This record gives sequence, structure tokens and C-alpha cells, in this order.
Amino acid sequence: MGLSAERICADLDALGLIEPRFAQAITQVGYPEPRIREAGYVTLFRTIVGQQVSFKAANSIWAKLEAGLSDTGLGNIADPQTVLKAGEDTLRSYGLSRQKQSYVLSLAERVADGALPLDNLPKDDEEAIALLTAVKGIGRWSAEIYLLFAEGRGDVWPAGDLAVQISVGGLMEMTERPTERVVRILGEAWRPYRGAAAIFAWHHYKTQAI
Repeated sequence: MGLSAERICADLDALGLIEPRFAQAITQVGYPEPRIREAGYVTLFRTIVGQQVSFKAANSIWAKLEAGLSDTGLGNIADPQTVLKAGEDTLRSYGLSRQKQSYVLSLAERVADGALPLDNLPKDDEEAIALLTAVKGIGRWSAEIYLLFAEGRGDVWPAGDLAVQISVGGLMEMTERPTERVVRILGEAWRPYRGAAAIFAWHHYKTQAI
């Protein structure tokens, strides 16, 4: 499970003592709501399905996959063996591009053979990210989001996220949007609360954009 509302508030209060700009911003926009996803194979599967398409389109494709795989007797979509039995042609018939077919098959293979133990990922965040990004189609950003939202790892820092960069630049009163490298360097001072910092950054960005 992701970080709870109570954990986010506590971590942000602690972060505000390290960097007063966060404390000031919290008084302006309030605390963010938690972002929680279910841990496991299905969440990563849906992450791949949702890449570079609208939320509505992703939901439509997922619904077709879920119903089609079940109706044809291939099995439950939550079982990686189901995708492996389906193969590329069947996956394509439900709306997955050739690229995404290879991605979901890569995920299913690595989960099925134990190379990606989603119920027992390494405690070290970088080691966990390395395992996740070994899957085709899962980049560092997707791996970090999974660890933060699904596993509730409190110090994951998705510095490559555009909204995080924009928000951090605004919070730190920078004249230009900082690069990923600069945001990672800034975040070193915010350990071990960088997960809450990222969640607040998205909240701050959304609030400022309204």
C-alpha cells in the first residue's frame, strides 16, 4: 500500500523543519491526499497498457483484455500465465500495439519465472528499481511511481517527473525549471522524506495550475 495520509502529513511536517519553504507552501495549499495503488503484477500491467494513451482509452483496452482473456478460457488477467498463453496475436486483437505486446509479455515472463518477485522486492530502493526496469517498457519513472504508490516507500524520489521539476523550481524560487540532475541533488537534503515531498510537489503543481 502507498503512503497513508497520516504518514504523508508527518513526513511533510518533518520536511518543513529541514526546508521551511515546504512548511510555508503547506500553509498555502494544504496537505495532499494520498496516492495509493495495489501492489503487484496487475498494477504494472495496467501501467504498460496506459502508456501514451488517454485514461479513457486505457480503461477501454483493459476491459477488452480482461473480458476477452476470460471468455476465451485463457484464464484470469491477474495471472501472468494467462498473457503467456494468449500470445501476441490475441493481445493485438484486444487493442495492444506491437510494442506493448512485447512489454506485457516481458512483464509476464519475468513475474512467472520469479525474476521479478513482486511480493519480495529488495528493500534497497535502487536494487528494486533495477529489477523493475529490467522489464521492457518499465522505465525509471514507472518503477519509482510503483514503489511510491504501491509499496509506500517513503524516500523514493521521481526527480525526472516534469510536474515535480516545475513545482520544486517554484518552491525553491528558481527562475527556470530545474533539470532532473538538479532536482536529485536538491532532494538529497530532504531524505528520508522525499516520497512525501514528491506527493506534495504534484499537489502543489496541480493547485498552482488551477
